[in-house]
Parts: sequence; structure tokens; C-alpha cells
Amino acid sequence: MPEPKKPGAKGAKVEAPPAELPEDEHVPGEEPQMSQISGLLVEKPQSVTAIKGKNVTFVAKVDSSQLLRKPNMKWLKGKWMDLGSKAGKHLQFKETYDRNTKIYTYEMTIVKVVDGDAGGYRCEVTSKDKCDSCTFDISVEAAEETQQTNILEAFKRSGDAGEDAGELDFSGLLKKRERKQKEEPEINVDVWEILKNAKPCDYEKIAFEYGITDLRGMLKRLKKMKKVEPKKSDAFLKKLDPAYSVEKGKKIQLSVELADPNAQVKWLRNGQEIKPSAKYIFESVGGIRKLTINKCTLADDAAYECVVGEEKSFTEVFVQEPPVTITKMLDDVHVVVGEKVEFEVEVSDEGANVKWMKDGVELSRDGKYRFKKDGTKHWLIINEATTEDIGTYYVYTSGGESKGELDVEEKELEVLQSIADLTLKAAEQAVFKCEVSDEKVTGKWFKDGVEVIPSDRIKMTHIGRTHKLVIDDVKPEDAGDYTFVPDGYALSLSAKLNFLEIKIDYVPRQEPPKIHLDTTGSFVNKNTIIVVAGNKLRFDVDITGDPPPTVCWKKGDTELSEAEGRVRVETRKNLSCFVIEGAERADEGLYHITVTNPAGEDKADVMVKIVDVPDPPENVKCTGVGEDSASIQWDPPTFDGGVPVKGYLMERKKKGSSRWTKLNFDIYESTTYEAKKMIEGVLYEMRVFAVNGIGMSQPSASSKPFMPIAPTSEPTRLTVEDVTDGTCALKWLPPERIGAGGIDGYIIEYCVEGATEWVQANETPVEKNSYRVRGLPVGEKMLFRVTAVNIAGRSPPAVMAQAVTIREIVERPKIRLPRELRTKYIKRVGEKVNLVIPFQGKPRPVVTWLKDGAPLDTKLVNIRTSDVDTILFIRQAAREHSGQYTLSVQIENMEDKVNLEIQIVDKPGPPIAVTVTDVWGFNAALEWKPPKDNGNCEITGYTIQKADLKTKEWFTVLEHNRRPSCTVSDLVMGNEYTFRVFSENICGMSDDAGISKNTAAIAKTGLQQKQQPYKEKDMCSSPKFITPLMDRSVIAGYSAAISCAVRGYPKPKIIWMKNKMIIGEDPKYLMQNNQGVLTLNIRKPSLFDGGKYTCKAINDLGEDEVECKLVVRVVTEKEEAKK
Repeated sequence: MPEPKKPGAKGAKVEAPPAELPEDEHVPGEEPQMSQISGLLVEKPQSVTAIKGKNVTFVAKVDSSQLLRKPNMKWLKGKWMDLGSKAGKHLQFKETYDRNTKIYTYEMTIVKVVDGDAGGYRCEVTSKDKCDSCTFDISVEAAEETQQTNILEAFKRSGDAGEDAGELDFSGLLKKRERKQKEEPEINVDVWEILKNAKPCDYEKIAFEYGITDLRGMLKRLKKMKKVEPKKSDAFLKKLDPAYSVEKGKKIQLSVELADPNAQVKWLRNGQEIKPSAKYIFESVGGIRKLTINKCTLADDAAYECVVGEEKSFTEVFVQEPPVTITKMLDDVHVVVGEKVEFEVEVSDEGANVKWMKDGVELSRDGKYRFKKDGTKHWLIINEATTEDIGTYYVYTSGGESKGELDVEEKELEVLQSIADLTLKAAEQAVFKCEVSDEKVTGKWFKDGVEVIPSDRIKMTHIGRTHKLVIDDVKPEDAGDYTFVPDGYALSLSAKLNFLEIKIDYVPRQEPPKIHLDTTGSFVNKNTIIVVAGNKLRFDVDITGDPPPTVCWKKGDTELSEAEGRVRVETRKNLSCFVIEGAERADEGLYHITVTNPAGEDKADVMVKIVDVPDPPENVKCTGVGEDSASIQWDPPTFDGGVPVKGYLMERKKKGSSRWTKLNFDIYESTTYEAKKMIEGVLYEMRVFAVNGIGMSQPSASSKPFMPIAPTSEPTRLTVEDVTDGTCALKWLPPERIGAGGIDGYIIEYCVEGATEWVQANETPVEKNSYRVRGLPVGEKMLFRVTAVNIAGRSPPAVMAQAVTIREIVERPKIRLPRELRTKYIKRVGEKVNLVIPFQGKPRPVVTWLKDGAPLDTKLVNIRTSDVDTILFIRQAAREHSGQYTLSVQIENMEDKVNLEIQIVDKPGPPIAVTVTDVWGFNAALEWKPPKDNGNCEITGYTIQKADLKTKEWFTVLEHNRRPSCTVSDLVMGNEYTFRVFSENICGMSDDAGISKNTAAIAKTGLQQKQQPYKEKDMCSSPKFITPLMDRSVIAGYSAAISCAVRGYPKPKIIWMKNKMIIGEDPKYLMQNNQGVLTLNIRKPSLFDGGKYTCKAINDLGEDEVECKLVVRVVTEKEEAKK
């Protein structure tokens, strides 16, 4: 921030801030540099103010003398933006290494600083588990406009005579001085003190008064000045570093050292307490506390705190993602103009972004370039390559780059038909025709090296790949060498035109017309011409006759005109040309040619047959699938193109993919095909091409998606579960091999033993692993089999090994009474009763319930019976449900019975007739009668309580008293008591109590206590150590203590000795005696303090002593490193 200016009005002088500050302070208004983490940086970049348009360079130096490998330097803008990926013309990086000093020097240069470069920056250096970082700022100022003054203008000449008159006057070069009207005493004003004591609402006024223009910088500097210096920590000897850096997936350790080794710490992450786990590991060694974070993720990038009591230590952890590397480099590509170009690269991270560049210019997605991404693979695609695309292509990731060369060659032009020499007579037509491989190629015609200019007589045409030069009414001057030169190719086609002069003596005569058909060439048989669709047909017919005959071409009844068009007739002397440009299927048919003149008439027929590639095959479908194969079937094309179909080519692809794979390269003649080497469980699509002698058809419509799936293996462990008259229950286990198709269900079939016809038992597949086959003939022996069904079809069947006879098996009824029902079944009133009693027997037995010998009332009790069990259910039990229940299971004359005794119980009523029968001393005798209502069960005891008539508070005196009488003792003399009794059974105590009809009064009597004489015990004893001294090993420099415990009376005198020498009032030792626990504290022992220590206790009755050995050792560097 610029220094404040002096106010013009008051003329006060402003004090500048001191130029030098102590080391632990920073200049107000500037960001403080981040403190060193591990001291790697020996020179750090400093904050600067750059001038817009100028270059600025930052230097950082790293000491690698203690490092095992080369450090890694990163330049960051803000918190996350890595400037290494922005290297180019604007940002330049340089790295050097001095072998003598082992110092790496890193430089970052910003070329032509712009306003966007302003902000906070950070350089970060890491090496294995060490890291260091530094922050700095860049502020950008506009360039000062320098006024270039012409110094010659300052030289003036005296006089008005002109430019050369007078003498030179140098006074113009002198600086002008302002005349001070009155000198005022300058007053030193400290603006910062004024601002610190002012209200925020007055900041703008003060800044204007003292000429401060950078208000934002002023506020920033003022905020820093108001900061209070941090207090020295009482809890921490060593705090957390300001920042830590770790790569993603690695572990990091945060460590603090406490002043109190026994203090408890809390670790917080973004203000939330961290609990110990496999990810967060807490360690405590002496006063050192460590937090280890395993397998760091981006979620661990946060602020961390270590809290000890009221004090905290803060730090910030930066998690860096590993750079994305290139695992498969770009390959050079060589193509021909018009072909498709694909550059492919593979990177290490599936979600990474890449940047494509050509010759230093970044490529964008437009009509020319396309980018494609699939997992870790990336493609750059150029649909139609041109020579402008030749160059070097680069791909960049955050951790690597690759390049590939693209070479594009021009297509070679092929001559399909060259021009031929012509020898013509006068007035004839000359036609030079050639055909090249590229339809887009243009060219020029030359005669004897001079370009031919078109006219009414000379015409040049270009249709498709054919170029023509037509000269009508040939003259002698047309003779010469004719050349066709394609544009852009070093190629030329030449032919010669010869003019033939024939002198004929005119003899007038007449000759009938004659058609001369040439049956060679395009004719496959007599008068039939075959033309490939899309090609041009030109059929020349020689005609003779005198005078020249008239020619007429017809197709059916339609006469073909000689006008310009796709189908036309061209007539010349003695020649009629039938032309079809781009033959179509509709042009096929029989054509008639008729020639007439005064001497006669002639006719001929020509059959034109159009052949083409066939139509696509139809109805492509999958007729069956296997584990890795599929059977495909299709219909032949409706139109074979006029030429028999030779065979078919097949392609397949995965559903959702755009890449088709050829299945055969040789023509396949059949319309069914079995595709193999497929992946089970993947959806595929198929398409078919038809091939004839002309070429290959368009692809057929894709088949419906199908999935190669094999049927499952046969079901396992088919067994008979039950057999009745006309039914048989089967069960089985799923197949061992199921496959990707899963199981849709099972088909069950049966047949009579000895027969071969299997009958399907279920119309639709069943999903369960059991099924009951019904409608079977009684008495027959039947075989069963089960087949698993899925989308691929049926599996091999699982067949029953032996036949099963269909008849009812009589089984004696048997009740299997649960163990808890074999004794009395007891429930409380209001509880739910649910008894499930299984039984067995075939056919299904008849179940009967009785209560106390009478039929059971179904209104009070619910009964549900199945084939294998019966259930007795009571929603809310009542006492009337108690009784003996009889269950009978009967099959014909066979029967089985069981008796159940159900008892519904409740709490008992209160005892009756509670009476105090006798009172003597401090005792009272009570008697009562059992309650009228025992709760439908035996009374198990009584609870007796007493109450003083004064306080009327009840206290329990006896519990679980079995007899209907008791004696209450320890009553207080002078009080009158009343009593109450509760009855108990298995449900608990009665709700009400029986209260005694009378009370028990304890009368006062004259009692005297005989005082026993007091005999004082003799407590004197000689000293005796009850806890001895223990041998100890301590570390030099750390305070230590040894302790023991002694007993004795009178209190013994304690003497401490070292090596049998009494320790006096040495300030190094502190001796304490707390209730017989003796402690000797040794302050920061040295090797000299080791030896044998003795503690002796002495009183009048004797003495005792204990001793121990103290060893003082020095900690080595290796032991410190382990900590």
C-alpha cells in the first residue's frame, strides 16, 4: 500500500511506519509468510507489486543435503490451482541444481503481467514424509505514463526576429518553485494511531483528510495492526505445524508435545471430535501425543485441532490427488486424404480429463474434431483428413504428455479408361472420352499444347468419373494431338485425331435401310444387354441406307425423344446411339428400333436388363441360444438384383455398442448360421449382408437383442415326500449349475411305468422346489421327472430312479405333545394362550377337543386344525378357561388321546381377621386367616408391615412368611403400632392388605444400663516398613521419585541415606512424609545420582530400614527416534 500523502490544507506531516520490524512480526498490510514445516526451503519467494505488462520472476531454493531423493516442487495459485499445467508463453518454469551446495533452485516467471495474475500464491515442496510451503502475494499496478518532453523546446531565443535571432535562454530548463506564503510549523501526525482509536464510520473521512486513496489496503493493514500477539502456551511444549501435505491414499501423522505427560487430549476435525478407529489411530508416549490418519482421501482435507483443557493447537491438512499418467502413448498415423483419423490414448485414472493440442494450439470440439471417452481410453477423431491436418498432435494430463504425428497423403488418381486415337472423315463427329477413379476431379483439354475453348461445335462434359470432348462436323483444321490434364495431378492422357479426305464421284442411287447390331461386348446373348444399376449405357447401332434413313426408338408404345435427358437417343450420320445415364431398375425392358427411307424399312429389338446389388436380407432373428453360441436365421432378399445371390456375410455387436464385428470373411451360402465365441449373459444383435456378382447389399435391420444362455443342469435329489389316493408330492433341490439365465421355474412330468409317453403335470413352470401331482390313477406305478426351465430352454430331466405306487398309505395316528404341555400349563389372567400340537397319521385324521369331558365351546376358545397340527388359541385368558382339555386324533378305529391341564391364575385377595394376639416386651404376636380368593393357585407366603400411629408410615418387617401367624420384634418402647398383611402367590402380592383390628402398645419400663469399664489399648509399636523401596532405572534430566511406607508409634524419625551417607538439606532432594508414606524426590538426576538409597525409621521401641538401587541412564539418538 502506498504511504499516505501530506494533507494540503493543514500541512501536517505524516509519520511513516518503521522500516524494520522484529523477526516475529510482519509488515502490516501484507500477508504473513507460512512458517517452516521442515525447513526444506532455504530461500522463499517474496510478495511483490508488479507493473502491468512487465515480467516478474519468483525464486525458491531447496536444501537437499538431508534428502534421499529429488524433492517435488509445486507452484499453486489460491488453494488448489496447480500452475504446472498452465505452463506456456505466459507462465514459464525453470529448475537448476548446484552439485557443490546440493541446492535446487526453482524459478517461476510470469511474462507480461496482467490484472488476472493478482492474488495469493503458494509454493510447496515435498520429499517423502517431509514437506514445506510458503505463501506470497502479487498485486498489479498500471504502468506510469512517462511524458517525453522535447528538450529542444525548452531552449528559447531572445527577441522576435525569428528562429535564429537572439541569444539562447536556458531559463526554461529550471524547475519552478512554489513560493511559500507563510511557513507553518510541521506537526508529526501518526495516522495509524488516529485510525486505531477512531470509529469505523469515520475511516473514509480520515483517509480523505490525509490523502489515503487505497481504502482496501488501509483496512487490511489496520486489521493486522489490531491483532494481539499470541500468548505463549502453557499446555503445549510443541504445537502442530501450520500445515501438512499428503498424497491421496497415503498416511500422515500429526504430533504435539505436552507440558503435562498425564494430560488428556481431544482431536477435532472441522470442529467434530475424532473417535479412535482403524482409520484414526491415537498414540501416547510420555508427553507426546500422535494422531495417525491412514489411507487419506479428499474428505480428510480439513482443519484439525488438538485440545488440552482450554488451549488448542490448529493445523490444516492438504490432500493431493496423484497425477494422472499416460499408460498407452499416442501412435503415429498415416492416412490418405478423405480417410478417418483416430488418435487413441489410455490414462491411469478413469475419471481424468485430457487436453488435446496441435502444434501448440488447443483443439476444441467443433465440426472437424470430435473427442470420445470410454473408461480410461480417450480418442481424438478427424472424420475426413486433409493435407491441412498434417502436424504433431499432443495430449496432456496432470502427470504426463504424449505426442503423435499425422501424415496425410494425396490420393493416387487411377485411369479407368484412356482416350483413343480417332480417324474421321469430314462432317463426322469426334468423341474423345476418358474415365478416372475420382468423380470430383476436374481437368482441362488441350490441342497441340493449346487449351481447347468450348464453342457451338466443340463441347466438353464432365459426368461422374467420365470426361468427354465432342467435336461436331469435323474439319481438316481439327486434326492434331488432343490431351486431357486432371487438375492437381501430374498426369495427362493423349490421343490423335486424323482427318481422312475421300473424294467420291457422286452417283445418285437408292439403298434400302439396314440395321447392323453388334452382338459382341455388352451382349450376353442375342439382342440382350446387361447394365449395372447406376452405370451409364451407351449403345451404338450402325445404320446404312441411301438416302440416310430415319431412326425411331420405342419402349413399348412410348417413343424415345432425341432431347436432352437421362434416357435419350443421339443420331448421327450412319449411327444411332441409345444412351441411359445412371441406369435404374425401371429402365429394364424390350426396346424397338425402326429405320425407314424411301427405299424401304428395317426393324430390330434390343432387350436391356438392369442388374444391381441385392436388397438386404429380411427377418433376421435368433432361433436358439447356447452357453456361448446362438443360431441365426433369415429370409433371402426379395430382389436379388437380377443376378443370383452367391451368399451372405454376417456381423454382430453388443447391445449399446456401435462397433460391429465380422463373423465370416468367406461367403456363407445358407440362410441359417450358428454364431460362436460369445459371452454368456451379454445381449447381442445381428445383421446380415447379401452378396451377388455385382456387390454387397446394404445391411439388414438388426435382429432383436438376444442373450447366449445355456440351460441349467438337471435338478438334484428328486424324492417323494407324500403319496395319497390320486396324488403324489415331490420335492427336489436346485441344479448345481444355473448360469447367467437363472431359473424361471420347473416342469414336472409323469408316465406309467413301462410306457414312453410323458404327461406334463403343470401348465406353467412352478418356482418352488416342491409340487403335488394330482389326478393320478390309483394303484398304478408311476415314474416322475423334473426339468428346470429358463430363457435358454429346458435342462436335462431329473428322473425318479424307482416307480411309485399311487395308493393311500395308512399310518397310525400319533399325537406329538410338546414337552411344556406334559405338565400343568399355567398362564395369568389376560395373557394370550397359543398351543400348537403336531400330530401324524394317514389319511388325514379326525381331531376332537373336549374340556372336562364335555365338547369344547368354540365361542370361548378358537381351534384351527391342518393336516399336520392343531392349534388352541385364547386371545385373553380368564379363570373360566382353566380345566382339563382332552385332544383326540382318530383314523377309522385307531385313536390317540392326550390330556392337557390348563390353569389360569390371578393375584390373591387380602388375608382376613388380622389380629394382635399378644404383646410382651418389645414384641407383638399376630394371627390371621388365609384369603377367601387364592387367585386359583396356592398361597406361597405373606408380607407383614408395621406403622407407628404417630407417623403412620408403613415399614416392611417380614416377607414371604409361610404361616398365617408371626411375631414382630424390635418395637420401640412408648409407641403404639398397627399392622397390615399382604398375601402372595405366583402372580405376586395381593392388591389390598388385611389390616389388624387392634393395636400393639409398647409400655415404658424402668431399665438401667450397666456401663463396662473402658480399657485403653496400647498402640505403641516399633517401626515396621509395610511397603519396601523398589529398584528403579530413570533417564538423566527427568525428575524421579522413590517411595515406601512405614508403620510405628510413637511416630518414628525418618533418615534418608545415599550409599550409607546421610542426605542432609541438599536442595536437589525433597523428602516428604504423608501419613506414613515416605517419598524422596530427586530433581533432574545425573549419572552422579545413581547408587544405593536407604530409608531408616527410628523410635524408642526400635528401628527398621529398607534400601533400593537407582540407575541413571542417558537416552541415545536411536531411542529418541523410536519415540
